[in-house]
Amino acid sequence: MKRALDLAFPLFVAIAVLTAWEIIVAAKQIPPYILPSPSAILAALAANWATLSASMLVTIRVTLQGFAGACLVAIALAVLFSQSRPAERALYPYAVILQVTPMVAIAPLILIWVGFEHIDRALALIAGMIAFFPILSNAVQGLKSADFNLLDLTRLYGATRWQTLVKVQMPSALPALLTGMKVGGVIALIGEVTAEFAAGSGTASGLAWRIVESGNRLEIATLFAALALLALTGILFFAALSLLEWALLHRWHESAIRREA
Repeated sequence: MKRALDLAFPLFVAIAVLTAWEIIVAAKQIPPYILPSPSAILAALAANWATLSASMLVTIRVTLQGFAGACLVAIALAVLFSQSRPAERALYPYAVILQVTPMVAIAPLILIWVGFEHIDRALALIAGMIAFFPILSNAVQGLKSADFNLLDLTRLYGATRWQTLVKVQMPSALPALLTGMKVGGVIALIGEVTAEFAAGSGTASGLAWRIVESGNRLEIATLFAALALLALTGILFFAALSLLEWALLHRWHESAIRREA
């Protein structure tokens, strides 16, 4: 019953907002090139479904590539930092610098360096760079948060550093890592979209380019349809990562057990 209500309330709010939107646009006779009605957006989505759905798949594929690369590099560096304090002191500041550098400013440079003939590769790189720091910082914090009593016990029994890492530190870091992945997965999509806007070229074929293209043509209903699919893509990413978090934690971690109750 509680799960049904959790789904019903957001759905009710969405229906209420869309209904009010439709009524206001009709009553005020707002031109469609300023604010199209939900019915017009739905019609544009149906009319351009083939193009928009193909662009959505491109956006998902490129974002997944960037996110996967960010996970691999961030987890590897987090393990290195947890095992070597000098490595952390030497490299962590550069991860912070990468995070605070505005990606909008350097995206055009990356696009030039990688080449517009490899636009998907450049977009995936930018998406990964944006997703990288939340995953790294959460993974490092998780690896450092292992129970000191357990760490002392493993040393007492003569466990190797590898055994301690795999048996104690990694399970302890899993909740924090999954939280970082949830944040990183969503902002990886933002990075991909930002990169497509920065590209400003028809060589990109994701949803962000469809938004730019529709805006240039004053096809505002199609623009809103692309925005809706982009929002849906973000929701799907977050839902998939939340499901992964539940699958890995619900049998033993307090946060997941509380959510089930």
